[in-house]
Amino acid sequence: MDIILLERIEKLGSIGDVVTVKDGYARNFLLPQKKALRANDANKKVFEANRERLEKENAEKRAEAEKLGEKVAGAEIVLIRASSNAGQLYGSVSVRDIVVGLNEQGHAVDKKQVVMGHPIKTIGMHDVTVALHPEVHVTVKANVARSDDEAELQSQGVDVLAQIFEDEQREIEEAAADTRIDNAGLEPGEIPADLLEDRAEDEA
Repeated sequence: MDIILLERIEKLGSIGDVVTVKDGYARNFLLPQKKALRANDANKKVFEANRERLEKENAEKRAEAEKLGEKVAGAEIVLIRASSNAGQLYGSVSVRDIVVGLNEQGHAVDKKQVVMGHPIKTIGMHDVTVALHPEVHVTVKANVARSDDEAELQSQGVDVLAQIFEDEQREIEEAAADTRIDNAGLEPGEIPADLLEDRAEDEA
């Protein structure tokens, strides 16, 4: 279907552009959301008659969005969640969580403006896009952690997931080293004393 864009649509075009899109996309999204008109002769005349007003309104909305964007850009919201030792969340962080976090900081953002390809499912610092206007996108940070202390470390640039992995590796290596020390000095084939004690207890 050929349509006339009433606002800039990413990857499609700007106000006044006539573009071809799939019928379903036009009928289910662009037309009902008043983001476009069917590109017929009558609508082309209507658009041209209103072009100046539409472009002026768009410029005003863009200016408002840019002003808000200066405040929102770089905002960091802390979301405390339970997770496994590997950092996988029990559940996930959704668009709604981001909106609530931003609203609590005084940023007037709604669900339609938050762009997330998929829910967040691991702890860490995550970039989230907020589309305040078709031509104004800003990035905020979702600091997902298991505690306020972890969140503070992540804010300072510490990779908590990597640290968890390193701590686990260190524990494994220390346990292996302790076993080697305990078994040091044994003759080949000799059974470590602690195993002999365990065996004696089992047999008793």
